[in-house]
Amino acid sequence: MAQTPDPAADRAARNALTTVGDVLRHHARWRGDRTALLFQDDVVSFAEWDRRANRIANGLAAAGCGVQARIGYLGKNDSRYFEVMMACAKAGMVLTPIGWRLALPEILFLLADFDAEFLFIGTDYLDYLPEIRRACPKIRDVVIVGAAAGDVPGFDAWRDGQPDTDPGVAVGPDDVVLQLHTSGTTGRPKGAMLTHLNVLAMARHAETGELTEFTDADLVLAPLPLFHSGGTCWALYAPYVGAAVCTTREANSAHVLEAFARFPVTKAGLVPAVIQQILNDPGFNPDLFRHLNLIGYGGSPITVELLREGIRKFGPIFVQMFGMTETTTVGSTLMPEDHDVNRPELLTSCGRAYHDMEIRIIDAEGRDLPPGETGEILLRGPSVMKGYYGRPEATAEVLRDGWYHSGDAGYLDAGGYLYIRDRIKDMIISGGENIYPAEVESALSEHPAVLESGVVGVPSERWGEEVKAFVVLRNGQQATAEELIAHCRARIAHFKCPKSVDFLPALPRNPSGKILKRELRAPYWAADRKIV
Repeated sequence: MAQTPDPAADRAARNALTTVGDVLRHHARWRGDRTALLFQDDVVSFAEWDRRANRIANGLAAAGCGVQARIGYLGKNDSRYFEVMMACAKAGMVLTPIGWRLALPEILFLLADFDAEFLFIGTDYLDYLPEIRRACPKIRDVVIVGAAAGDVPGFDAWRDGQPDTDPGVAVGPDDVVLQLHTSGTTGRPKGAMLTHLNVLAMARHAETGELTEFTDADLVLAPLPLFHSGGTCWALYAPYVGAAVCTTREANSAHVLEAFARFPVTKAGLVPAVIQQILNDPGFNPDLFRHLNLIGYGGSPITVELLREGIRKFGPIFVQMFGMTETTTVGSTLMPEDHDVNRPELLTSCGRAYHDMEIRIIDAEGRDLPPGETGEILLRGPSVMKGYYGRPEATAEVLRDGWYHSGDAGYLDAGGYLYIRDRIKDMIISGGENIYPAEVESALSEHPAVLESGVVGVPSERWGEEVKAFVVLRNGQQATAEELIAHCRARIAHFKCPKSVDFLPALPRNPSGKILKRELRAPYWAADRKIV
């Protein structure tokens, strides 16, 4: 059994690291026999994780993938995702996880647009392989995260057939290591390129006290989908400090409660929809959470009442995290002491900026606004992405003079607390999934009866927000809400599709003809809900 490293020396050594792969190398040397990964019945030590990452890196190189090659991963949560991530980090390649909740046309677009050269695919998606191979000829090889099928090898056998020597590739802090897909106002997905520097700057907040303190004695639960920045980035706090991370196949109350029943989880990253599910689950038992000392949450709207209930059931252990994929999830935090049920106005805040993140509020002319005045939120810091892959114009639009222009509207109060009041880009966040109205409106426009539509997010007790469409039909045409929803489901991911449709004679517009989505949303939103 390895002795506990001297904390000061351990921290100093990690602070000197410049790449994500070096983090795993460090822990393989300093605490090799400690548990690093937990998933179902799999228990992997840091030393074994390091060996497996080496094998995968060597296998990718043998397949012809070079430095900065894009490596696709399409599958539900699994500890093998982290093995692939560290393999890419060591080999100077780029892990590009693809959202498994997306519709097949969206998946094909992303794999092709990201120039994926190799694909790890879960068994649930093997039916997609013929179409993937047809649409994505750059993919050299495919490995199944599961058992082999036909001529496609299974993950474990393929991995263990490779040498476990360190690949020894020269990797720099400004090299891209993660490419996570996000959307824009047009609804077309883009790849946010996150560098080793970005990821390490994010992970180091695990021991600055701005998320409370993580140590190597923690067991961190990461149930959120790992193709999301909120899933992957939260999970990486654990290996940075030498703690174990446990992931669940899916993010729902059944999987989360099972994990708590099996393991002494100390910290968990959740979205409000999952918190609500856990509290409402018949299997909820406070004793399951006796080791829990932190719930990090964010990613979607939350009600003050849900926060109050959570604090009553779990205790004052909530930390809200505001950020986005483009900032490696770093922005601001609302600490446990700020979750004061006697100060409900503070519960609607997103907290204060991290020590290495600057936040500005500007008006339409780019001028800084004083406390209390609403404008666009800008962020600057070492966690801000390198840019969008293959999208120089989109990159230039959001990255200006070192500042990331978020497209979110909010204000800072005199104490530096950030409040979000609207989304300039009208994005909907449902159960932690980002949904852009333009994409849904585009799908609706393909129906012959639809003249125009306006899509907004409305409150949902289960998901925080859900998609609602307001539709104007063409003269003489008819369609039902059910018909339009089914029409959308054939074209875009189900979670993006409207849950309800209202028919209007005309959409509200301003004098210049722009649809007034604020008017469409207004009747559904109460003052005690916050956007996070």
